[in-house]
Amino acid sequence: MSNAICVENLTKQFNDKKVLDNVSMSVKTGEIYAFLGANGAGKTTLMKLLFGILLPNNGSISLLGEKIVTGGDHAVFGQIGNIIETPVFYKNLSAVGNLEIHCQYVGNEFAKDIPSMLELVGLTNVDDKKVGEFSFGMKQRLALARALIAKPKLLILDEPMNGMDPMGIQSTRNLLLKINKEMGTAILISSHIISELAKIAHTVGIIDNGKMLEERSTEEIYQELQADNLELEDYFMRVVNGGKKNA
Repeated sequence: MSNAICVENLTKQFNDKKVLDNVSMSVKTGEIYAFLGANGAGKTTLMKLLFGILLPNNGSISLLGEKIVTGGDHAVFGQIGNIIETPVFYKNLSAVGNLEIHCQYVGNEFAKDIPSMLELVGLTNVDDKKVGEFSFGMKQRLALARALIAKPKLLILDEPMNGMDPMGIQSTRNLLLKINKEMGTAILISSHIISELAKIAHTVGIIDNGKMLEERSTEEIYQELQADNLELEDYFMRVVNGGKKNA
């Protein structure tokens, strides 16, 4: 199976602090990859490097088979949707108005899909309601619609469930499963809510203090956990603490 993301020996340093230390990871085409780590572990930094928001000190990045070169103008970015950090919208415009403006950048041909995309993410009957009046969960849904409007092959999501109530978390989880299944979109998602990611991920990557500690299939992990009567949160702590049993 080909890789949607291939990162090799990636290093990023700010002044004297090494935020990413020789990190390698791969996200397979069509899979959901859960990227786990505490605050400051390096998750957001890696995602910014993927998009060229930050520049690496060393290492290589390939997205959807295309090698990303520092300062390069890569057409592949048009096939990737993302939510990194807090999404920003035009507060005085409706959901439709915000997506119409986005389509001016990614391609006006996608504007016809705005109604079906809003339906996909569960934003129906919002009509002319201004985005400034949306709840946090509604804004997250709109961010997903914006990330998906150009029908990307890859979706990169940094903490999309942060601040959501349990119903919002469950709804977002089900939506990501639907997107992955129906659109075949590969998804790289980071979150602190390990139990929720465990329900949807095919592969788990664990990063701590800028070092990639583990990259395994959830099926393989759960076979190990069953023997020890543990949950994924326990496994995460065991790996971070250096006590993972040999598979």
